[in-house]
Amino acid sequence: MKPNIFKTLLPAAAMSAVLLAIPPASAQPAGFFDLAGIDTAVAAFTGAGIGQPGGATLPVDRRLRLAPCRSPLATSWYGNRQDTVLVQCPDAGGWRLFVATGGNARQDAAAQAVARGEAVTIAVEGEGFSVSQAGEAMEAGQIGGWIRVRTSAKAVPIRARIDRPGLVVVPIN
Repeated sequence: MKPNIFKTLLPAAAMSAVLLAIPPASAQPAGFFDLAGIDTAVAAFTGAGIGQPGGATLPVDRRLRLAPCRSPLATSWYGNRQDTVLVQCPDAGGWRLFVATGGNARQDAAAQAVARGEAVTIAVEGEGFSVSQAGEAMEAGQIGGWIRVRTSAKAVPIRARIDRPGLVVVPIN
């Protein structure tokens, strides 16, 4: 029995790139690129499957008819928010496709300065004074965002601006 040349000569990452460039004949009508290959490329790029946080929100529309791509697909983030993946066929006259994602899960988690239920310091600040007390965040939020907080389980929630992780401010002007 002969050894599989692809397994012996190509590392796993290179093999997946080669496999993405070869569309299976049964998945798409003859003469068109296999759209499941785009879904696979996006999942490999984002590290999350379709419908998962950080992954594509939906599979690529199966009604698309894209020209075959002989080169491995190129994937990159489109824009600063990292909520869209740009998939390109680098062949001459190739196509490009934008795939919406659920955002970058690591970036989304890092952007939250305060989590719901987290213990926070509530500072009431005015001209020449500052008073602070322990409290609880009733919502998650980013720095500069406004959330509801309370000082105890029976207290009426108030709105405060997130100043930094663990600190919210109620400005008095």
